[in-house]
Amino acid sequence: MSGTLKIKQVKSKNGTNHAQRETLRSLKLGKIDSTTEVKDTPEIRGMLHRVRHLITVEE
Repeated sequence: MSGTLKIKQVKSKNGTNHAQRETLRSLKLGKIDSTTEVKDTPEIRGMLHRVRHLITVEE
């Protein structure tokens, strides 16, 4: 795994639990349609899996 991932938040964090909100914050997301680019690591993949219903990911 190398390169970067482009992450976009497509759903609201309202109604999620504390861990999911903190994960979004760690990924530098917080509002709908916010985007960020992160390095592709196993730790980031685990975070993405936790909030997969709120985001879209492009390689």
